[in-house]
Amino acid sequence: MPDQVFYPGGTAAEAAPVERAAFIRNTYLHLAGAILAFATLEAMLFQTTIPQRMIDLLAASRYSWLIVLGLFMGASYLATNWATRGGSQAMQYAGLGLYVVIQAVIFIPLLVVAASVAGPSTIVAAGVVTMLLFAGLTFTAFTAKSDFSWMGGILRIGGFVALGVIVASILFGFTLGVLFSGVMVLFAGGAILYETANILHRYHTSQHVAAALALFASVALLFWYVLRILMGSRR
Repeated sequence: MPDQVFYPGGTAAEAAPVERAAFIRNTYLHLAGAILAFATLEAMLFQTTIPQRMIDLLAASRYSWLIVLGLFMGASYLATNWATRGGSQAMQYAGLGLYVVIQAVIFIPLLVVAASVAGPSTIVAAGVVTMLLFAGLTFTAFTAKSDFSWMGGILRIGGFVALGVIVASILFGFTLGVLFSGVMVLFAGGAILYETANILHRYHTSQHVAAALALFASVALLFWYVLRILMGSRR
């Protein structure tokens, strides 16, 4: 769940119906475009030697993942900053594009292992499950009376705890099992509810690129841990 910057003034919920509908449509069109770009980029990367080079790099030292995680977090902050504070459409799109690229890169090792251990069909199944869960959560967020803003603090604390557990697993060499993946699926589901509510109640109608980035981040997190659960069940 990226850091967010909300513009002052009226939110999408306070905008005219036509403007609000256009904002929602643009947000989900950009989200669909980001997902398609992610899938296309992954397919292109797997036609190169980059996946094997990344596997070799990460296998060289368990601390390599700390470096990758640090670079990912730094690039994520930069991409989110461009998308939310960008003074031009070009800068906002650059932020979204950068975020899609870094997500595609960090997913490479997991996809390589998933394809070799559980088979390519597992990746497809994880994608389908992720989209079904996302559709259900989106419907819930749009039809519920609550705006789910109360989840913000819980998600921030949970995010720090999860990050601490992940870093500890890298430093001390223990494996994060299916239980952790299940908890993270719940966390990602909560993030989707929160971000979907933000679309109406926190974002200005000019922030459809930033809103799409926030949703894409949550969908990617959900996909990551759904895939890990399916991998564990098919080994």
